[in-house]
Amino acid sequence: MHTIREFVESSKPVKLHRRTIVRRAERRSRQTMGAEIAMTQGISGRPHRFSPYYETKFGAAYLGDSRVLISQLPKWSVDLILTSPPFALTRKKRYGNVGTRNYVRWFLPFAREFKRVLKPKGHLVIDIGGAWKPGRPVKSLYQFKLLIALCEEVGFHLAQDLYWFNPAKLPGPAEWVTVKRLRLKDAVDQIWWLVKDPFAKANNADVPREYSDAMKELLNDPNYYKPGRTRPSGQYISNKFFKRNNGAIPPNLLEFSNTESGGRYMKACKLFNLPVHPARFPAGIPDFFIKLLTKEEDLILDPFAGSNVTGATAESLRRHWLAFEILEDYVKGSMGRFFTDAVLAQKLGVEQPQNMLYPLRVAA
Repeated sequence: MHTIREFVESSKPVKLHRRTIVRRAERRSRQTMGAEIAMTQGISGRPHRFSPYYETKFGAAYLGDSRVLISQLPKWSVDLILTSPPFALTRKKRYGNVGTRNYVRWFLPFAREFKRVLKPKGHLVIDIGGAWKPGRPVKSLYQFKLLIALCEEVGFHLAQDLYWFNPAKLPGPAEWVTVKRLRLKDAVDQIWWLVKDPFAKANNADVPREYSDAMKELLNDPNYYKPGRTRPSGQYISNKFFKRNNGAIPPNLLEFSNTESGGRYMKACKLFNLPVHPARFPAGIPDFFIKLLTKEEDLILDPFAGSNVTGATAESLRRHWLAFEILEDYVKGSMGRFFTDAVLAQKLGVEQPQNMLYPLRVAA
């Protein structure tokens, strides 16, 4: 078992024999044992662990308040923070969410820690949905106020604003959309991509999109646009326009349906009678940003991990990861993304279920 700081240090590329690394980790553990208690009380009054709740080949999940846990991370140790914090919804959720009035004030202490632990060329990606004002068919501006505060008060730069379109999202809010028909279905979340350095590493060639049928036809007809001319829109067409790449450059509108209903995580929660997290984003979102912004062996942090979609995706892409979650039931359920039913039963301290789901590990 590693402390958070030891995990980060052990994930760095080093040219030392494994025994040397283990001895150093044991020495650090003895030195900090008095301060790093396995279970204590966090800022919120809920328990947190400085030792991992579970570990995999590439990552570790921790139970507790991320305001406490993140303080254990060294400065400039994380390549990417990718998260979906609790939205400022009018209707309260089990995982806890702050109202729009106090949201920015609540979030900024996290943001300052995010900036401290991110590497100079690291990235912060926040998926954040909108909220409606109570009793009126008008929307709050809280996520835009947060963006302004992150840039003007904390010192981040907005690399780009992206938008996640979920075509499978149910019409809502019902009163304004399906009953009184005053508004349209709210099916888009904002994704703020922020950086400390405006020239932080990223490569859109790592996330190509398949060419549209129209583009494929155009590439096969070089006479469609005459090279060396200017289009009516004012755009100049060069010979490079017809170069075949691995695909098209993706736009800042991401389309992913959030329809995970028969997956390993859902079935594991049902099998072990654990609550399903109600606000999971699809694996396509972390997959996109991890490929765009990191390389193998980089370290990714999700401080509001929920069901740990980010960690599972990072694991599959051979990135190191840390997941912080404050509710133990959600941490337990997230283990279903990584372990067999037999291993999960052992970790939960229950009898092995008779109706085993899958015999193989989901992530190696």
